[in-house]
Amino acid sequence: MNQKTKIRRYKIIGARRLSNYWWASIICFGSICFLLTGAASYWSSKILIFGSENIQFFPQGLVMCFYGLLGVIFSIYLWLTIFWSVGSGFNEFDDSLQKVRIFRWGFPGKNRRINLYYNFNEIEGIRVEVKQGLNPKRNIYLQIRGKREIPLTRIGQPLTYEQIEKKAADLAKFLKVSLISEI
Repeated sequence: MNQKTKIRRYKIIGARRLSNYWWASIICFGSICFLLTGAASYWSSKILIFGSENIQFFPQGLVMCFYGLLGVIFSIYLWLTIFWSVGSGFNEFDDSLQKVRIFRWGFPGKNRRINLYYNFNEIEGIRVEVKQGLNPKRNIYLQIRGKREIPLTRIGQPLTYEQIEKKAADLAKFLKVSLISEI
């Protein structure tokens, strides 16, 4: 927190997470292997290390080419999402201007920049959602008067219960609003 201007800014990572790099690489590698094996079965030869001694082109080789092509398309989508940094941005709370700014990068186009501004007096509260189980949810939402809730935490990497609790309580105290907990 900057003491002079009293601005809090929380960075959101978005698509440039380690897990996205991992999955984009694995899917790209696997789909290229499928595509090369299917092509090798069509030409009845060996492409790089991918042979087709036991694979007939119709139907196995054709299906491998199809799945390989789908995998390449999906990995291109993942790499473009990482390159464009979709979902990244920041949450900014300015005490001197009494404003909240939520900024995120989207997909290219006329709505690439998602920029939301709210006054402190429009904020109803901070809501914490914690769900345990196989797919745990630990999110903080900004409740706007008469409008929807805006998620403030990043998706995919849940914070610990203590981190969520501390962050939400600190933010509610800073904004001077109520804290609603759904555990």
